[in-house]
Amino acid sequence: MPTDSLWNVYILRCADDTFYTGICLDLTRRINEHNHSNELGARYTRTRRPVALVYHECLSSRSAAAKREHQIKQLSREQKAKLINRRE
Repeated sequence: MPTDSLWNVYILRCADDTFYTGICLDLTRRINEHNHSNELGARYTRTRRPVALVYHECLSSRSAAAKREHQIKQLSREQKAKLINRRE
């Protein structure tokens, strides 16, 4: 894996209007997995398809992305909605 790759922290809106937060290197591939793969998609999103990307940010390391993912997961639904709306 190249050391200059950027990590993505992302939030998906699921079909049941819940949010899913994750990290990855290839955002397009990962969203496709969430929507179409029973093996590679997250267990949470498998039963809540289709999912749509509503927010993402890029970070320089996996560690930074994991820390930011944790921060976002600690937010309330209302706080996540505000974060998403600031970017739209």
